[in-house]
Amino acid sequence: MSITDVNDVKIYNLSAGKSLPDWLTDQKKKKLLNKNGDLRRKIDLIQDFDMPGVSTSIKVTPDRQYIIATGTYKPRIKCYDFNNLSAKFERCFDAEVVNFEILSEDYSKIVFLQCDRHIEFHTAPGRHYRLRIPKFGRDLAYHAPTCDLFLVAASPEIYRFNLERGQFSQSFETQSPVNNVCVVNPEHHLLCVGTEKGTVEAWDPRQHSRCAALQVTAENPGDEGTPAPSITALNFKNGLQFGTGTSDGQIFLFDLRSNRPFTTKDHMNNLPIKRINFNPNASVVYSMDSGILKIWDENTGKQLTFIESTSEFNDFCTIPGTGMLFFAQEDKRMQTFYIPQLGPAPRWCSFLDNLTEELDTELVQNIYDDYKFVTQQELAELNLEDLKGTNLLRAYMHGYFVDIRLYRKARSAVDYYSFDRYKKQKARQQIEETRPSRVEIKTDLPKVNREFASKLIEAESDALMHDGRFAALFADPDFTIDENVEEYRLLKPVLAHLKKPKNTRKPIPKVTPAVLQEDEAVQHESTDEDLFSEQEADESSDDDQKWTKDVKKEYKKIQKEKRQEEEAKKAEGDTIKIRAEDDLTVGWDPRKGGRRKEMTLGDRIARQESAENAFKVEDTSMGRQMKFTVGSGSKGMRNRADQIRKHREERRQLVRRPRGIKLKRLPFK
Repeated sequence: MSITDVNDVKIYNLSAGKSLPDWLTDQKKKKLLNKNGDLRRKIDLIQDFDMPGVSTSIKVTPDRQYIIATGTYKPRIKCYDFNNLSAKFERCFDAEVVNFEILSEDYSKIVFLQCDRHIEFHTAPGRHYRLRIPKFGRDLAYHAPTCDLFLVAASPEIYRFNLERGQFSQSFETQSPVNNVCVVNPEHHLLCVGTEKGTVEAWDPRQHSRCAALQVTAENPGDEGTPAPSITALNFKNGLQFGTGTSDGQIFLFDLRSNRPFTTKDHMNNLPIKRINFNPNASVVYSMDSGILKIWDENTGKQLTFIESTSEFNDFCTIPGTGMLFFAQEDKRMQTFYIPQLGPAPRWCSFLDNLTEELDTELVQNIYDDYKFVTQQELAELNLEDLKGTNLLRAYMHGYFVDIRLYRKARSAVDYYSFDRYKKQKARQQIEETRPSRVEIKTDLPKVNREFASKLIEAESDALMHDGRFAALFADPDFTIDENVEEYRLLKPVLAHLKKPKNTRKPIPKVTPAVLQEDEAVQHESTDEDLFSEQEADESSDDDQKWTKDVKKEYKKIQKEKRQEEEAKKAEGDTIKIRAEDDLTVGWDPRKGGRRKEMTLGDRIARQESAENAFKVEDTSMGRQMKFTVGSGSKGMRNRADQIRKHREERRQLVRRPRGIKLKRLPFK
């Protein structure tokens, strides 16, 4: 059990504390209770008061002996007996329960409205009957004198199902396309329906006609076409007074004799009101949304206390004449609260009064309602430092509690120029988003083929750079793209054409040797002006002819450069282009003829006289060329000719020698 003090009203949470697992033995449970003080203070008011998943709705039977709750998952109903403080029975459904109504004094007759457009009737043994309605239902109410069950749904009709005859009766037609909630006054049996258009319609079941219609909420005059908030909660206090809750968190209390509310209340959180209930003994109203239950005076609207949710609230109920409240929420455990100031404890748990008197001397947690906690820094930002020492600020630990209305006004005044700051921040953010991209292109470019890599990044197709198979393309200098090569120059016009937007659907033809051969065949028959004249370009505007013309122009230019190079070489003198595999006589030595082929070209040239002037290496567009000039009076060539001539004369003398003369072998030079 935990205790909180909200506006000097003590609230006891009977469901707080840690729970022990069921599989523990009694000895282990006693040991844990002796060691842990929180477990000793825990009160299991009702055993197994929980659901497998979440609980959706909860109600107390009219005889105040049983409490019935529905939840998930699997969709089910649980009934608890107050006298035994334990579960009575448990049943499962085929669909989740939207709401249910208790038809008898105890649990023996219950009707359930389910989310799949079905209605189930249950008796004490189990399910009795199941039927289907035309539209998805939202609420139901039972009229005992006529045995009529009223059902409102996503439809303008109010369905009537007579339990005595077991059939549907003529439906009531409302002025709203959708009806959300309905309730029957137990004193004069007037049926009231809350609609989506913000109205409450009253129907008399005896005359089967609408008595009156009350416009609770109006459209927002500042926003044209904005629909009025719908009615989401409705309940009667007595024969004359009733309360309505809207979808924007407003509560209006009306008297049937007036069309104006005598009390209004705002939850200030803009959440739909789910349930409204009254406590006639204390003259207070209970209003609940998904986040909080507020308890306030019905005459002045002043708030007495509140209960915040640890998880979203779905439903709540009270035991009339007592201070006990039960909550169904988005959690496994259903909450139980006891407020002594609103009434005594029920008879089946009268021991709570003695227990709470013993706990009054203990420290409790103080909570302030409708206040916002702000730190010292936030107080300075709101320009509220001058309020220190006044009753508008309540010092608490390292900050202050400030009234929520004052906080909102101060925040709106500070945020007057928030839109200008937002525009500046947005512009600065866009600038910062563009900066990293420029830096990344500069820093991440490789050393080899930088221009090609930058084009890939701009085209967002840089996957080639991250592929390991092509890593050498951007790292090895041998793979550097040479733009002066003839093949690249011929391909460049085609690449430039591919970058342009495609205005036609014709496919781009490929570069074939036939195009170049055709141009080479006619290059001697026509000049550049005749072949590529402006008149021919104007006659054809097709893209295919444009790129072919560009390729021909480039090919023509390359051939012209080649002819110029050849003419320049002829003008320089007698030059001979050789290849490494040619059999040269450069540096020939007759005495070492067998080793000639083993010598390199460089060694042969080195043996030649004036090798520095004879040997040259040049880089041209066709590759690297080695040139050397062989002089006409070369000593090596003259020696070779003399040796051949001398050898021929010696062979001629050997043929003519006389017999008997011994020949002397001459050395071969």
